[in-house]
Amino acid sequence: QRLKAAVHYTVGCLCQEVEEDKDVRFSKQSIAAIAEITFRQCEIFAKDLEMFARHAKRTTVTTEDVKLLARRSNSLLKYITQKSEELASNNMEQKEKKRKKSSAAKGERTPGEQEAAVTENEDSNM
Repeated sequence: QRLKAAVHYTVGCLCQEVEEDKDVRFSKQSIAAIAEITFRQCEIFAKDLEMFARHAKRTTVTTEDVKLLARRSNSLLKYITQKSEELASNNMEQKEKKRKKSSAAKGERTPGEQEAAVTENEDSNM
């Protein structure tokens, strides 16, 4: 019930924005109908995502499942793919930072630092 109320509230807010931008009015009944349709469609999406994961013999829904769900809307698929790539990039950067911090705390050198140290040693030996 709380989720349904949240969807109804969000749809109401979006309708208000459209009213201001497009100079159109929405009745309370039309907002309620849009909210109900949106909620039902989200339920269908959730079941589809669960089935995609189950078909792949997984218990976790992945980004690939979401992309599969969005495949019929090119703009939505493009947006989801872009956001997925951004998240993956950010995750890699975070992991790299953690790796550098942990190796610095242990007094270890990163591969680039090791290479520089070897080069410096070779130069001093000449």
